[in-house]
Amino acid sequence: MATSALGQCNLLPRTKPTQLQSPRHPFSLSFHRQSLITSSSRALSIFTQPEGFGSVIDQKRCREEYQNRFQTCAVRELTGSVTSTQGHRFAIVVARFNDLITKKLLEGALRTFKSYNSEDVDVVWVPGCFEIGLAAQQLGKSRKYQGILCIGAVIRGDTSHYDAVVNATTSGVVSAGLNSGTPCIFGVLTCDTLEQAFDRAGGKWGNKGAEAALTAIEMASLFLEPLE
Repeated sequence: MATSALGQCNLLPRTKPTQLQSPRHPFSLSFHRQSLITSSSRALSIFTQPEGFGSVIDQKRCREEYQNRFQTCAVRELTGSVTSTQGHRFAIVVARFNDLITKKLLEGALRTFKSYNSEDVDVVWVPGCFEIGLAAQQLGKSRKYQGILCIGAVIRGDTSHYDAVVNATTSGVVSAGLNSGTPCIFGVLTCDTLEQAFDRAGGKWGNKGAEAALTAIEMASLFLEPLE
């Protein structure tokens, strides 16, 4: 006896070959009636395989019947917009360390806010990237701003100090957003060389400060309505 997805199958010896069966294959297949039960949290579908050799389940009919039991509910899509910043107020937390880079990132961000008619922006300077998270969190908790943009630049050196600062800065910005409920946008460059930083602060790879500002505008728009 063999078992398949369609039921139990017995191999029955045949003593005499027929015209429809070659003597080289002295076995015939006989399917026993068996129910296949498929269940889920919402429906129970029962399909039955009929008796007789060569019977085939109408796959299309069964598939349609099964799918009809799982109708998809209406999906509500929410997305931010960059077409209007009316009523939005933003804050930019900027690290003074590596200010040759961070000033260029700040300039790109301010240009972006201005181009989208959002000039109600406060700039807050902190000593370095390590201090960005705390400042962003306090600004977010004040409920005065719809978005906080965090700008900094960390350049790899000869020691492991780079990794410590990058990890702390990243965690700080994430925690600031989660704890305050205000979107805190990560606009910190983490580069191996000074050249890479300049390339991303208005160089051949654009200005990441400007890109981060655009993200802040979109997230502020998304949070205008409660995400419930």
